[in-house]
Amino acid sequence: MFKGAIFDVDGVIVDTVPLHFAAWEKMFSEYGINFTFEDYKHKVDGIPRNDGARAILSGLNDEEIKEAATKKQGYFLQSVETENIPAYPTTIQLVKEFKKAGKKIAFASSSKNCKLILTKIGVIQLADTIVDGNDITRGKPDPQIFQIAADRLGCAYAECVVFEDAVLGVKAAKNGGMACVGVDRYNHPQRLKDADIVVDDLNALDSAKIERLFKG
Repeated sequence: MFKGAIFDVDGVIVDTVPLHFAAWEKMFSEYGINFTFEDYKHKVDGIPRNDGARAILSGLNDEEIKEAATKKQGYFLQSVETENIPAYPTTIQLVKEFKKAGKKIAFASSSKNCKLILTKIGVIQLADTIVDGNDITRGKPDPQIFQIAADRLGCAYAECVVFEDAVLGVKAAKNGGMACVGVDRYNHPQRLKDADIVVDDLNALDSAKIERLFKG
């Protein structure tokens, strides 16, 4: 039975990807690295900041990795404060539909910035619980972040569906025993092939379609 919906934040609720990429790119350039968007999608997207830095700067020690990640965070926060953060209205519409149907809602992000962003775009009050980078000790594809969300919602893992746009996020959802909708924002649905279904936007879904995932 479908009882809980868990939404990743970056790339599913809000389009912060350009801001994150620009911050990573600027930081890595200081280390002489040409960081591409392909690097972002496959090595950095959807995982904790230190893990993302380590994925590219493999020769640095833990303290140096932390310093690099802190630089990236600073650049990102500058952008958050000064630039508009667009939300995906079809995602917000689906969240509201689920709430009206009595489903529990969690927002889950490996980022420690997500509450700031959710507050800025005016949707934080829609969540029954929020799990962010302050709550986790293991990054995706470990399912910890989604399992914490389900536990806080009071739902069994098999009663939850996760909405994810990142490869490692989809793997984390499936590793946690949950249904998963892959949200393909890059016109490359095959990269999210481990999801139960893949859509290019959540306007393709409604409560009835999600319910069918749990009956099949």
